[in-house]
Amino acid sequence: MKIHRGLIFAIVEGLQHIFVRNRQADQVVEQLLKSNKKWGARDRSFIAENIYEIVRWWRLVKYVSQVEKAKEEADFVKLTGVWQLIKPLHLHSGEVIALPEWPEFAEISTEHVAARYAEAMEIRKIAQSIPDWIDELGEKELKKSWDKELKALNEQAQLNLRVNTLKSDVQAVLELFGEDNAAPIANVPNAILLKKRQNINNTEAFKNGYLEVQDAGSQLIAPYLDIQPGLSVIDACAGAGGKSLHLAALLQNTGSILAMDIAGLKLNELKKRAERNGVTNLETMTIQFDSDIEKLSRTADRLLLDVPCSGLGVLRRNPDSKWKLKPEFLDQIRHVQWHILSTYSQMVKKGGKMVYATCSILPSESEDQVKRFMKTNRKEWELISQQRTSPATDGFDGFYMALLQRKL
Repeated sequence: MKIHRGLIFAIVEGLQHIFVRNRQADQVVEQLLKSNKKWGARDRSFIAENIYEIVRWWRLVKYVSQVEKAKEEADFVKLTGVWQLIKPLHLHSGEVIALPEWPEFAEISTEHVAARYAEAMEIRKIAQSIPDWIDELGEKELKKSWDKELKALNEQAQLNLRVNTLKSDVQAVLELFGEDNAAPIANVPNAILLKKRQNINNTEAFKNGYLEVQDAGSQLIAPYLDIQPGLSVIDACAGAGGKSLHLAALLQNTGSILAMDIAGLKLNELKKRAERNGVTNLETMTIQFDSDIEKLSRTADRLLLDVPCSGLGVLRRNPDSKWKLKPEFLDQIRHVQWHILSTYSQMVKKGGKMVYATCSILPSESEDQVKRFMKTNRKEWELISQQRTSPATDGFDGFYMALLQRKL
């Protein structure tokens, strides 16, 4: 395989935006690919894949390259070149290549790279490319299962769709994509696996509101709330509203959904998505004060609390977040989670149900929060069930969900 200079420097530019300017990887890749219309599909794929791969394996690549802190363009060129050498070994894909004889690659020794790579494979936190503190925390909380979960979190995420049953059905969407490219996902109603990656947002099926891109594990959360038509439902941490839209479909556009969030801009995006999805039973509300929650005391038949979290269950999709996440943020977010669970739960009617959910694999953000809640609210609440999805076992993102019911 021939390496083209323009593509290498496009990768370098993308990495500089992510690691020097601290921008989000998905936004960087999207803008970069729009910047040059001359790139063909293979060029775009090469750029996007290499940026995400280097971000995912950042610590490993730096160790092999002996670049302690990447600052200058030359550092990123070296890292990109070294990744081309170790990628076939590390991902077990493609042929081993020889780097072109460019001045920028002159210092890269194939023998030295091979020796450093062999050393790296003996140290889990480097081989699996994870910060020390997350590796220690994962082992502390997950014990023996951390090793396999960590490996699974470094795999490329599948492309899953949720069929919008307000406008279409699984069979119709399967036919749109073709049986060679699409398959239903067992035990997840209305979920489809796409075998070939593509930009779904450009398809007519997406524009017509027949489907949404949503991980299969995430698709289990809305149904866990035991939804029936006609109910009053609040999605209190709605964000851009993927689960709100799922709730609307489960309600069959009956009853009501109040999608709430502290970020008004995200709710504006949800309104656009709801219109595309044909949702007619949804309203939005920006949360400004705790008094906004108090006014809704005991008004909801169902409450979804998909709380802010570390995101350690979705590292496959957001590999750059592990380099930006800090221990103090995790401490802070646990306090936020507890505040939401202990305060927002007042919105549930007697006999009503609530789901507390996270996209974290850590018990301290999930099971432990529910245990604490039940310890202080046992007279008023009952824990009905709880469930996890595991990147290692299910192949889905790592989600936790607990179903609780307010006693009559």
